Amino acid sequence: MQQYTYMVNRQRKWMLYILAIYVVGWGFTDYQVVFASLILGGTFSLFSLIILHRKVDSIGQVAANHEEKKQTLGMVVRLANAALATVITLRFPEYFDIIAVVIGLMTSYVVIIIDYIFHQLEFNARKRGE
Repeated sequence: MQQYTYMVNRQRKWMLYILAIYVVGWGFTDYQVVFASLILGGTFSLFSLIILHRKVDSIGQVAANHEEKKQTLGMVVRLANAALATVITLRFPEYFDIIAVVIGLMTSYVVIIIDYIFHQLEFNARKRGE
C-alpha cells in the first residue's frame, strides 16, 4: 500500500507541475486562449485523477478486508467532469479552445502512462541488480 501512496503523490505532483507550466504559458505568451484551455482541461483532469485514486484506494480497502461490496471506478463522475469542461468551453468559445481543452483533459492519463513506464524501467533495473 505504501508503493501506491508514493505513486499517487508522484502523479499529483507531476500534474501540479504541468498545471504550473500551463499558467506560466498563459501569463507569458501570446497564446492565452490555448493555455487558458489547457488550464481548464488540466484542472478537470487533476480532479478526475483524484477521483480515480480515491476509488482505487477504496476498492483496495474492500479487497484487503475481504468484503463483498460492489465497487466501481467512478466512470460516470469522470465522464460528467469531462462533459462539464466541454460545456464550459462551448459556452465561452472566445476564451477557450475545444481541442486544447481535450488535450488538457488527457493530461492525467499521459502522466499515468509516463509514470508507469518510469516505474517499470526502475523496477527492471533493480531486478537485474544495476
